[in-house]
Order: sequence, then C-alpha cells, then structure tokens
Amino acid sequence: MELARPGNVLIGGMTCALGGYIVGISEPAYISLSATIISVMSFMAAGNVVNDIVDRNIDSGAHPYRPIPSGRISIEKAKILAAGCWAISVLCMVVSTVLIREENPTWWGVPLIWSLAAVLMATYDLGPQIKGRGISGNISISLLVGAVIIFGAAAVGGIGEILVWLVAATAFFVNLGREIVKDCEDMQSDEGRNTFPMKVGVENARMTAYVLALAGLICAALPYYLSILPLQWLLLQTPALLLVITTNKALVSGEDEKAQKALRKGLLMGLLGFAASVALT
Repeated sequence: MELARPGNVLIGGMTCALGGYIVGISEPAYISLSATIISVMSFMAAGNVVNDIVDRNIDSGAHPYRPIPSGRISIEKAKILAAGCWAISVLCMVVSTVLIREENPTWWGVPLIWSLAAVLMATYDLGPQIKGRGISGNISISLLVGAVIIFGAAAVGGIGEILVWLVAATAFFVNLGREIVKDCEDMQSDEGRNTFPMKVGVENARMTAYVLALAGLICAALPYYLSILPLQWLLLQTPALLLVITTNKALVSGEDEKAQKALRKGLLMGLLGFAASVALT
C-alpha cells in the first residue's frame, strides 16, 4: 500500500469522479464511471510502483525510508504488484468502453485517453525517460493530471463539454507549476537528471512556475466569465485563488516545499470549487 501511495491514488480516483460529475451522470453511466475510477486508481498505483523501481538508486540516498531502498519489499515483488495493477486498469478500461459504447457515440474517448496516458507514463519512466529531460517530464505528468478529469467525463459521454476542458486546463497549469517547484526542491538529490531548474537556474524556474500557476487561475475563472457557470459562484474559488497567488512569497524566499504544498492545496480547493459550483447551479 505504501509503495502504491494510496493518498495520491485516492485523490486521482476522486478527480476522475469529478470529471464525470461536472458534465452530469445519468443512471446508466454510473457503472461505466465506477469502472473508470478503478482504472485510474490502478493506473496511478502501477505508475507509482514503476517510478520507485526506476528511482531505487536515487532513493537509496534521498529517500532511504521508502519500501524498496529500505529493503521492505523486493524489486521482483514490486514488479509483480505493478503488473497486477496495470492488468486491473486495462480490464476496467475495457469494461467502461463496452458499457459507454452502448449509450454514447463518443465512447472512443475512454480507450483513446487511456492509451495516450499509457504512452505518457511509459515514456516518462521507462523510455526515453523524459522525466530527466527538463520541462518535458513536468509537462508529461501534468498532462496526465488533466487527462484524469477528461477521462471521467468521457466515461459518461461528456468528452465534448467545454467546462471539462477548462477544468483540465486549470489542473494542468497549476500542477505544471508545482512540478517545477518540486524540481527546485529536489535539485541536490536529482543526480543524473537535467531538470528545468538545472537548465535555466532556480530563480528563473520559480518565476516560470508562478506564471504557469497564475495561468491555471485564469483557466479556473473562465467558466464563470463565459457564463458556463454562474458568475456569483466564482466566490467559491476564493480559497484556491488565495493559496496560489500567495505562493509568490514562499518562492521569493526559496521555501520550495512550502510553495509546492500550497500549490497542491490550491489545486484541490479549485477542483472542490468547481464541484460546489456545479452542485449549486
């Protein structure tokens, strides 16, 4: 369970559910969305395990308490766990595709998004290992975060809804900023990697991260200004706006851990703000 990082996996499942919720879930789509949520959670668990397998040498120095470097689980067993999670994810994706195909002509969105996500995950950790190639790795992970929301919408036939894409764009930009800040935080332990902060310098990377996070706030506000959601419910995004905007102070003072955690909280609060806005509409 520790190797799979259940906290992140649970958040991924809830984010997928949000994608379906904001476009509206009809009764026949409940099972399809449920299968998609399980697929996402299994997918993320497999990705987390693979990431720890690949990073075991780095983690032996930077994070020796993690399951593999600490010797609490062997690489062989970790590979079995990853394979099992991948199998569950594929099976649930197929189940969701079959169910939605009977109800909606945009059923192709489910297998398409899953396949693209699988390619992103494979190229991130296995080959060509873009995680160590600067900002491309950050973009890859952030695309996966946004794709989870669209995946949930696709499971209920709502892949074409503009609101879903704006919510996904919000998640993409805020998470991209956070990923860059995390690379600033991990610079000393990132041996063998050529991260974005290493290429452009820590100060420039922090500034870029902040601008990207602000771009996420613009995406978060657009549904309200475009009257997709009632303008008055923009107030529900206040906690997210404050959390993201005030990270500037932490970034200027070099408090990367504090800044990336604030961006994470800001993203979660923003998604909750969208869910509340839809519920009150």
